[in-house]
Formats: sequence, structure tokens, C-alpha cells
Amino acid sequence: QVQLMESGGGSVQTGGSLRLSCVASGDRFGAYCMAWFRRVPGKERERVAAISTGGGTKFYFDAVKDRFAISRDNAKKTLYLEMNILKPEDTAVYYCGAKWGLCERWAEADFPYWGRGTQVTVSS
Repeated sequence: QVQLMESGGGSVQTGGSLRLSCVASGDRFGAYCMAWFRRVPGKERERVAAISTGGGTKFYFDAVKDRFAISRDNAKKTLYLEMNILKPEDTAVYYCGAKWGLCERWAEADFPYWGRGTQVTVSS
């Protein structure tokens, strides 16, 4: 089992940048596919990015793939999301999720472990 805690959210203007972190506790962080999701009030949680156990394979939602970068440091048990050229439509609560094993499937229902989320607000 793994526990997750996000940080790094905040308020920025359009075009700004933020770096989110997700620190994991528990064993074998490096055996988990990790992902970032986000949710706007009234909508379902949507995928943002995912990264394989070793970090060599990354997946991105089309709307963010040229602006966001996912990475991980298994020694530090930490997942990151570098967000650049932020837009108002990126405003959401961002969650990190973990699932054991491969990342080929990374829908919300595939992830049993979640953090509590961190708010990102982008103003125009």
C-alpha cells in the first residue's frame, strides 16, 4: 500500500508556471505506475499525465503534452509535474494516483491510491 501527498499548487497568471510534487510513503514506490489527474467542480476527474515505474515511458493528455512534463525520483519517492504556459482552463484540483505495475491502462478507475489534491488556479 502507498500513501500520497501533493503539494505545490497555487495561484498564477496566464502564461505562468508551477511545479507540483507528490510524496509517497510506503514500500516499493518504484513498482507503481504514477499519474496526475485533475478535477474541475462539477466534472469528472480527467487524466493529465502518467509515468512508468522506471520513468522511461510517459503519457500525456493531448491538451497538456506540449506544456506539462511528468517526472519521478524513485530514490526520493516523489512524483513531479512541471506545468508551463498555464491557461485558465488548467484551473483544477490536481491529484496524484498510484497503481501497481504497468501504465498501459491509466484511466481513473485503474488507480486505487490517491492523494487529497492540491489546488491550481490560473487567472486571465
